[in-house]
Amino acid sequence: MPHDSAPAPEPVLMQLSVPIRSEQRALTAGLVRPISADPGTAEILELTADDGTVSEFLVRIAHGDTGFIARTDSGDRAIGIVAATVAALMGEDIRAALAGPDIAFLTGLGQPAIDALHEVLLAIESADPDAITRSLRVFDA
Repeated sequence: MPHDSAPAPEPVLMQLSVPIRSEQRALTAGLVRPISADPGTAEILELTADDGTVSEFLVRIAHGDTGFIARTDSGDRAIGIVAATVAALMGEDIRAALAGPDIAFLTGLGQPAIDALHEVLLAIESADPDAITRSLRVFDA
C-alpha cells in the first residue's frame, strides 16, 4: 500500500490559552530602608567610596555566600549600585555600569536575574529612604 493512499488522520482537538504569567518582583522592590543599627552578618558598602573601591568590593562579593547592604544618600549612587551589582553578577564592566547605568537593559531583566540581584544586594540604606525610593522609580518603566 503506497504511503499516499492511507486515510487522512483525524484532527486532534486542543484547547490553547495564554499561559498564566506569574507575578514578577520589581527590580528594586523592598530594597530601600532606613539605616539600621544592626545589619546582622551582611557586609556594609558605603557608596561614598570611589568607583574603584566599589568595583573591587563587588567583584569579591558578587559570587560569595553572603550579600551586602549599600548605604547612600545619593539617588544617583543608588541607581548606580543596582546597575553595578547586575554587571558584577554578569561579568560585565562594573565601573561603566556604576557611572552610566543602562536603565532600558535593567528594566528588561527577567525574574531569575532580579532574584540574583536581591540575593546579593540585600538593601540600600539611607538617612532619607523616601528620596532614594523616588530616585529608583526610573526602574518602574
